[in-house]
Amino acid sequence: MNYHSYFGTQAEPVECCIVGTGGFGRSFLAQSLKTPLISTRVAVDLKAETAADVLRGLGIDAARIAVCATADETKAAWEKGFFIAAGDIAIVLGLPVSVVVEATGHPEAGARHCRLAIDAGKHVALVSKEVDSVVGPGLSLRARQNNVIVTPVDGDQPSLLMGLITWAEVLGLDIVAAGKASEYDFVFDPENETLTSNGKTAAVPGFGDLIEPTTAAVTEIAARRGAIAESFAQRAVPDLCEMTLVANASGFTVDRAALHAPIARITEVADFFSPRASGGLLDTPRSLDVFHCLRLPGEVSFAGGVFVTVRCDDAETWAMLAEKGHVVSRKGDVAMLYIPRHLLGVEAATSILEVGLRGVSSGATEPKPVIDLVAHADADIAAGTVLTASGHHHSIVDVSARMVPAAKLGDDVPVPFYLAANRKLKRAVRAGRPILCGDVELDEASELLSLRRQQDKAFF
Repeated sequence: MNYHSYFGTQAEPVECCIVGTGGFGRSFLAQSLKTPLISTRVAVDLKAETAADVLRGLGIDAARIAVCATADETKAAWEKGFFIAAGDIAIVLGLPVSVVVEATGHPEAGARHCRLAIDAGKHVALVSKEVDSVVGPGLSLRARQNNVIVTPVDGDQPSLLMGLITWAEVLGLDIVAAGKASEYDFVFDPENETLTSNGKTAAVPGFGDLIEPTTAAVTEIAARRGAIAESFAQRAVPDLCEMTLVANASGFTVDRAALHAPIARITEVADFFSPRASGGLLDTPRSLDVFHCLRLPGEVSFAGGVFVTVRCDDAETWAMLAEKGHVVSRKGDVAMLYIPRHLLGVEAATSILEVGLRGVSSGATEPKPVIDLVAHADADIAAGTVLTASGHHHSIVDVSARMVPAAKLGDDVPVPFYLAANRKLKRAVRAGRPILCGDVELDEASELLSLRRQQDKAFF
């Protein structure tokens, strides 16, 4: 596809507002300064000065930045051609921006930002998967009712994977599974017999025997690698969260509520994510999953990219493609096709331009609640405990996530993970059990809860 033909070169730039100037937001701002068809002059963060610092850090002259506290101030600054730094989205929604990029990663704040933007007639590029996993289909419906669009964003895996899935479907390929590499590779050092991932290194004697197995069943390989590497985290809530978004956009589902998440070489992905009848891990057609990219020092990474596995319906064609280096399973009946990248805000522009210039989402036109990402107790948790979400991955101590069929909220229904975040338990929860809505003190003033109830009413 020729992107110049697709988007054109003569259009007026799409005016954007970035909300959340952390890692993703900053990278989007930096690249948008170089993107001819995008203009991002408005930045919002918890404090206006935080947004202003980011703008200055990107080389924008301080004299061209207006730190604003009211809607009137933002209007005056806009008319003077200034960059605008604000601490509240509400004061910038009267400006002639067409796309609000929500990148805070905060479930409650993000829900409010999305509602306000949609109700103000702005398209929303929803980077915050935490919000999307709880109320994404409802926000999309609300947007359609307001003649605007909510889109996922290229640069993050959900949008890239939706693109890969639909590309494969357009070609008529029979998709077996789809997914992504986890954020952190597993790097094995054969000289020292150590494994390193996400800054942690541990001795893994015997792991070298599993680097290039040729005859063992993949179920055995997955189990043995997982056991030897048991000191490493092998499930991450953000990975399951991103697959939840893809499920709601594509209708794909999961083979296991916690995913298989094997430690696998790039060359093995087609084998692992094949049907069990072909020697793979999967019993469920069109499954979503994640793998941890296993490599040696200096070997190429999957870079948190995305993949589909497809049936090799014509043996002669796929034998030719295997000779050209494509990843085909041992049996030759399943192949893996992949995009080895996700560039965060650096490549977000394609989604912004799709919604801003072409009026389409880079995800589903009408996503539906297929899967809920729910909270699961990994240890006994006492009543009165606050389920505090913290850190880069918004993790909760002693709580993991599961992907289960979506359902209307109710006391006996598992609570969505990010709806439980930062809430207090009303009653104790035993290890190995889902945390139910009735276990949690849900705040009736919660924007996220209100939007979820509206979504439930619309879809259930």
